[in-house]
Amino acid sequence: MPSWHAAPDPRALNIQLDPGLAFGTGSHATTRLCLRWLEAHVRPDSSVLDYGCGSGILAIAALKLGAHAAFGVDVDPAAVAAARENAARNAVAARFVGSDVALERPADLVVANILANPLIVLAPVLAAHCRPGGRIALAGILAPQTDAVAGAYAQCFEMAHFAADDGWVCLEGVRR
Repeated sequence: MPSWHAAPDPRALNIQLDPGLAFGTGSHATTRLCLRWLEAHVRPDSSVLDYGCGSGILAIAALKLGAHAAFGVDVDPAAVAAARENAARNAVAARFVGSDVALERPADLVVANILANPLIVLAPVLAAHCRPGGRIALAGILAPQTDAVAGAYAQCFEMAHFAADDGWVCLEGVRR
């Protein structure tokens, strides 16, 4: 919800979000898919990487769902700034950096809500950021693009279909 609105359900997990110039308000089908995936997989000992973090919604949600650490990466400095502001607004300790910053260790959970072509190009990078036995969620994929994206990750992950919403697909995988 925007920071200037009251929570529609104060008992629900609410995130105050002002994307500024960054992508990601939480209303798109791909974001909903990623949020559902995080809800199903975040555990108290999870470290989460939100690659292509935009407004930071997925890393913030991961921490609110109980992850012990969450990081966000984006190529856009405006996105990194917006994500940092949103994390502060939500009183969570997510760390957001540019894509040129090296991360300390692979994450337990990696989530990337970008688009199919960048996801295909980023397959080796995202695989390197996911620990063996860790999980990945990929969204921003139109249904006809599913096989191409899954194929790009098949060497490093056991891939599966997680869910679909309004013509968009979320794939998930377990790192070999």
